[in-house]
Amino acid sequence: MSPCAWRSFDSYLGLPKYSLASGKTRSLFQSANVVERQNLEGGMDGSLAEKYASSHERLSDDIRKENCVSDMLIDSFGRLHTYLRISLTERCNLRCQYCMPAEGVELTPNSHLLSQNEILRLANLFVSSGVDKIRLTGGEPTVRKDIEDICSQLSNLKGLKTLAMTTNGITLARKLPKLKECGLNLVNISLDTLVPAKFEFMTRRKGHERVMESINAAVDLGYNPVKVNCVVMRGFNDDEICDFVELTREKPINVRFIEFMPFDGNVWNVKKLVPYSEMLDRVVKQFTGVQRIQDHPTETAKNFRVEGHQGSVSFITSMTEHFCAGCNRLRLLADGNFKVCLFGPSEVSLRDPLRLGVEDNELKEIIGAAVKRKKASHAGMFDIAKTSNRPMIRIGG
Repeated sequence: MSPCAWRSFDSYLGLPKYSLASGKTRSLFQSANVVERQNLEGGMDGSLAEKYASSHERLSDDIRKENCVSDMLIDSFGRLHTYLRISLTERCNLRCQYCMPAEGVELTPNSHLLSQNEILRLANLFVSSGVDKIRLTGGEPTVRKDIEDICSQLSNLKGLKTLAMTTNGITLARKLPKLKECGLNLVNISLDTLVPAKFEFMTRRKGHERVMESINAAVDLGYNPVKVNCVVMRGFNDDEICDFVELTREKPINVRFIEFMPFDGNVWNVKKLVPYSEMLDRVVKQFTGVQRIQDHPTETAKNFRVEGHQGSVSFITSMTEHFCAGCNRLRLLADGNFKVCLFGPSEVSLRDPLRLGVEDNELKEIIGAAVKRKKASHAGMFDIAKTSNRPMIRIGG
């Protein structure tokens, strides 16, 4: 990339907030259902719009048949929360610009973070109540020295079906064989560019080659699919969308394009957002035989297969078409706070009552009350951008 291009992108990161007074743009994103219909039909003919429309509703009656969960995990809208994301640390070996503010973040003192025993006790409480999937996040989860022990003990919890991890892949290649032995059976690797120089600029660190090695190592170890998370930002990596799709041609890789989301300190701006419909339109124009896959009702992604490709392509449309109605996710943060919505500022501490010696039934009451307060949906991208929330690194990817 030329020096002029670097200066241009540096200015791009500091663009002023997009005016909320712009009625045309604001109305475009007010209704999730209207957005998808308008965007799809605007870029494609009617048959394609129908072909690629969300398939969640067709499965909406099935989810209750598949789950038997405690009332603790059911909110006031009847959503069953069977998926717990646990942030193991706030520390990371990268400094991604959309995740961490330029000035850095004040980390929670180690004494205020959950210990391994506290993580396991809370995880067991959730799993015994009906959670069947746990995802380990960070910061960067692999920087925890006890990551193998944590995976081994979590994978042995009765009732847990899936133990997943979201990682930046910097140290994953050498750790993954042992982690797989310890029960890690699903991996998401974050990678936002296939260009090493852009990777170094975005992450403020070197390491692109190591991430690619980790992706290949996961494939070689039999992970299928290997999920690759890509946050798409206009003017930075939106020109690489089809290059990422090419990763799926010969390998069982699921590339997941994620709409750019607002968090504290990441200089979010609607002009940086590349909506799902635009990303899909680029893929459909470049590749033949793009087929919609029917999604599970709690799926966050819209999933597609490309004819002749071993892997698949997905789009996570948190901003232009939220999937709150099917949300089954809860979050346990590294400091022990419990968060029922990624975009909501509301949190409740589980660490404090745990350390005061409360019994499991009291912890369940605290958790159940928080789940019952979960709102029907997030506030929408413009209001989220104005709402105080943690930086992404202190929430967990």
